Amino acid sequence: MAESKKANYLTGAAILAATVALTKVIGFVYKIPLFNLLGDAGAGHFNVMYYIYNLLLTISTAGVPVALSRLISEARASSRPMQAKRYYAVGMMTFGAIGLVGSAVMFVFAPQLAGLMKDDQVVLGVRLLSPAVFFACVVSVLRGYAQGHNDMRPTAVSQIMEVVCKLVFGLAIAWYLKAMGYPVSVIAAGAIVGVTIGLFLAIPTLLVMRRRIALRTPMTLNLDRPDSVGDTLGQILKVSIPITLSSSVLNIINLVDTSLVRGRLASGAGFSQEEVDILYGVYSKGLTLFTLPSSFITPIAVAVVPIIAASLVTREHGEARTTMESSMKLTNLLAMPAAVGLAVLAEPIFHVLFPGSNENGPMLLAMLGVASYFVCTYLITNGILQASGFEKLALLALPVGGAVKICVNYVLVGTPAVNIAGAPIGTLCCYILITVLNIVFMTVKLPERPNYLKITLRPLLCALLMGAVAWAVEGLGEKFLLPVLGGGRLGSVVCLGLAILAALVVYAVLIVCLRAVTKDDILLLPKGQKIAKLLKLR
Repeated sequence: MAESKKANYLTGAAILAATVALTKVIGFVYKIPLFNLLGDAGAGHFNVMYYIYNLLLTISTAGVPVALSRLISEARASSRPMQAKRYYAVGMMTFGAIGLVGSAVMFVFAPQLAGLMKDDQVVLGVRLLSPAVFFACVVSVLRGYAQGHNDMRPTAVSQIMEVVCKLVFGLAIAWYLKAMGYPVSVIAAGAIVGVTIGLFLAIPTLLVMRRRIALRTPMTLNLDRPDSVGDTLGQILKVSIPITLSSSVLNIINLVDTSLVRGRLASGAGFSQEEVDILYGVYSKGLTLFTLPSSFITPIAVAVVPIIAASLVTREHGEARTTMESSMKLTNLLAMPAAVGLAVLAEPIFHVLFPGSNENGPMLLAMLGVASYFVCTYLITNGILQASGFEKLALLALPVGGAVKICVNYVLVGTPAVNIAGAPIGTLCCYILITVLNIVFMTVKLPERPNYLKITLRPLLCALLMGAVAWAVEGLGEKFLLPVLGGGRLGSVVCLGLAILAALVVYAVLIVCLRAVTKDDILLLPKGQKIAKLLKLR
């Protein structure tokens, strides 16, 4: 029975993790045409709106699905169906009210929020996004209810629905407003309405799926006496508040950092408001690519937590260490080539995806590409610390890294000779420090810590050789093939495509020939058994 429950949990975790990766990829696809439509300044306005919304969203909803899923699951396991229903009812009442307050704050105080972010042109977008906070609270409660019944499909379906609506409605509205000749700030505001529409449409879908869950839940004659509303609310808040606080740290850092970067470009580096919008906008384009590699690490981080935790509970420390090493090695095998590829191919990537952007774009992307590796490493080491019972240590590194990022950005972005280049340097310093601190915590606290050299050296060698091949193929293509193709964007796409294809082939051959990956590593991935069989790994 225990094995069956564990298998069910891992299956659910895999569904959620794969959904996160899919939504990240769709979101990335959405932002490329959108940012080209908006231009550098519009991309910056879009990001500012989203950061404001994301902070209020996190404060309102971050701990809700986890708290409700855990409490409802515990109530069901204890044969307390009425208490499970009360958790849902109290959660919906409480967080619905919190959502209404959050939406009202966004709408009423939009000018003040825009002023704090040093971007007065985002007021309309913030107001159009304000209903999304309430809708997100309702959606989070419904997701928590489903997860408490060990059904991850409603969460997966609603997340995909959100991002698809954002893609379809957001782009359609933006194109329409552009054709009608509206200013870029209005177009950016229209584009972000897709978020609100997606969340609104997710609610009826989740309500139908909740009804189905309720109908197939076995009836019981032993109806329990539920706790009072006050006690039930206290239990929900006890679980959700710590999660909310920890989740809010990174969003607060990003919000403060955005305001700081824009402010220092104006007050320190001496740029005009128009120049600030452009420089921050081109940086926002780089951030879109920077966040992509980490979306593929999330499934690994989610999957290893219950495996490591179970191994430690049964005192199988050797098994726990093997899982830690495999997860970190797999992270290296995925994150290192992504980071190297973004760094060495930054110029052609930026010119192909975002033609006509500010000239600083490739340089910013190259530095963000390197930083993306440390974000991925932070995610997996965080997961290992949480699984090992050191979740407080996992949270400690984040504000320390955030403080370093803010300090570095304040000095460098405000230096005229450095200006916007200081922002990715601050990001790089931030995540290097967080990664180092997490590894120090693991080294000190874990009885069976991973062999860091063993899991790093071979993937690093493969990634560096792959990067050299990608750089060489792209350079040769630009020199010999591009003139034949007549230059232009199509020729650049062909050259970049050949470089990426050559890099993938070389990297795949290298990791197999140098035995940089084993069957145990691949088994952590969804469909890992089939992948291992395809690669003939033992």
